[in-house]
Amino acid sequence: MKSARHPKESSSLRFKFSILFIIFAVIAIVTSGIETYTSQAEEYEEQCLQNIRNIGDYLESIIQEAGEEFVWYQNYYMNHYKELNIPYGFSEYLNAQRRYENMLVKYGISIQSDTRKINPSELPAEVQEAYCIYLHEYYLLTFENARKAFGLPYTYYLVPREEIFHMVYMIDGERTEKNDAGEKVKTGEGNGFLYLGDEYYDDPLQYKIQWDSWLTGQKQDAFQMWDNEWGQTYAYYTPLIINGTKYGLIGTELEVKDVIKPILKNTFDQILKISIILIVCIILVIGFINHFYISKIKNLESNVRKFTEEKNPELAEKIRSEIRGNDEISSLAHQFASMIVELKKYMITLLSTSNELKTTREHAKEMHILAHKDALTGVRNKNAYDREVRRLELQLAEGKKEFGIAMIDLNFLKQINDTYGHEYGNESIRKLCHIICHTYSHSPVFRIGGDEFVVILENDDYKEAAALAEKFNGTLDELKSDDKLEPWEKVSAALGCAMFDSKTDTTVSNVFNRADKAMYARKKAMKGVREV
Repeated sequence: MKSARHPKESSSLRFKFSILFIIFAVIAIVTSGIETYTSQAEEYEEQCLQNIRNIGDYLESIIQEAGEEFVWYQNYYMNHYKELNIPYGFSEYLNAQRRYENMLVKYGISIQSDTRKINPSELPAEVQEAYCIYLHEYYLLTFENARKAFGLPYTYYLVPREEIFHMVYMIDGERTEKNDAGEKVKTGEGNGFLYLGDEYYDDPLQYKIQWDSWLTGQKQDAFQMWDNEWGQTYAYYTPLIINGTKYGLIGTELEVKDVIKPILKNTFDQILKISIILIVCIILVIGFINHFYISKIKNLESNVRKFTEEKNPELAEKIRSEIRGNDEISSLAHQFASMIVELKKYMITLLSTSNELKTTREHAKEMHILAHKDALTGVRNKNAYDREVRRLELQLAEGKKEFGIAMIDLNFLKQINDTYGHEYGNESIRKLCHIICHTYSHSPVFRIGGDEFVVILENDDYKEAAALAEKFNGTLDELKSDDKLEPWEKVSAALGCAMFDSKTDTTVSNVFNRADKAMYARKKAMKGVREV
């Protein structure tokens, strides 16, 4: 009997009581946390929504102040953005403004006059392009500065395509570089100019708030959730209305973590206070239970474990002597003491019976092996072959068709025994067995008589039966021509093979008989080939 092990702490009553109280505490804490989180989430999200809406309103007011200037800029941009080359890394728009103003001077247009009275559409093409570049740099910096000032991850301006549900990022707060072919590439891999006109198909089912903002022209009282390569964000869309006409959507985004973080902090503070109170209560209750109940159980458990380690039944009396009180634990100690005495007797009897059973099984296994193993060669014997035949017969009934039988008979065994003695005859038998096993390495080999062997050909050996037979005969021919070998080592044998033929064969015996006839035909042809 194995020694009793000391219970793991995770199995003790004290631990289980602790887990029970902890579960109770966790339920109380989680319930309180959910209630706190839910109540604060609505209030804080509404506050964030109002803040991000104000930022959108701010950008909208800047654009609306420009009025028709921005309308011209948007129209020109949407028609020519593929041709525009705007520097990728600009940090101010004054250079672009000066370039535009210099072109005005070049064409005789006074920059001292009110530029708002100039119709950009009537300007020369290169001036219009310079004007658009100047305005793009100005508005892009305006959006980027607003993003930095208010701590937002992303601000942008979207223009819907005529093709429904397609959006073009006209003012993109996430700058992207292009190459000479006009394709979008990673930063540092392009030609130093901005990639413009980034366009996406935004599924209306997935981005409902975005499209509701555009189609209705009304600000929505909800966020649009984005989860992409830039992270998880809440997006708010402000329709751009100039003189009563919709032109696009101003997008302002807030990182999800920035919304959730303060809510989680307040919730965590509330949970922490409740947790401290519950932990103190749990410690007091567990201390009481441990002092009045668990300590008595642990003392009993210690004595029982000592008994299992020392196998000393006298410990049962020690357990009885330490019993105090008349509660259920004391009654349990009495029962354990009695059980220890009986358990000792039972285990002695059980161990004896188990050893006898093990010996019997091992003996039966050895007898089974000996009954199916040939003592001389180590391969399976006639009994094993008969069992294999029964297996094949069952497989035939189930439709198995691919197997064969090879019959092998040792030549001149009687002459070897009479001339050199049975010891050398046995050497010939063992050598032939070795050759057979080496040749048919994937098939079971049986010795069914003094000088007769049978091989059940299946799988690869079945498919390569002809080649293996040739290999076998070739091996015997090599032995025959080896002058270094003794006569009994130059084994000679006749081989006959037969494959199962569903047209003529109905049993394994049919195949065996044809293999046997083929073997005897071969044996007859080999008579007198070698004299001993």
